[in-house]
Amino acid sequence: QVQLVESGGGLVQPGGSLRISCAASGDIFRLYTMAWYRQAPGKQRELVAVVGNSGNTNYADSVKGRFTISRDNAKNTVYLQMNSLKPEDTAVYYCNARHTIITSLMYWGQGTQVTVSS
Repeated sequence: QVQLVESGGGLVQPGGSLRISCAASGDIFRLYTMAWYRQAPGKQRELVAVVGNSGNTNYADSVKGRFTISRDNAKNTVYLQMNSLKPEDTAVYYCNARHTIITSLMYWGQGTQVTVSS
């Protein structure tokens, strides 16, 4: 069992920056691929960024060049640095952990609200 706790969400003006974090506990962090998803009101949850256990990353086209995902295996934490934020980035951001071998093992955090508005 893995517990994921997000933090760092809030209100930011368009063009601003925000970093959200996800602290994991309960299993060996480095065995998991970590990802950030987001869900805006009335929309489906979508993948934002992924970081593998070796540090390889992948991004949705809508955030490439603006968002950076990273992980600190010593701190069992994954981060999402968000720059040049736009109103359309407004959503609840969810942390996700998927075991790299037993891929049916997947966990979600409770979500953190990010609102981009002037």
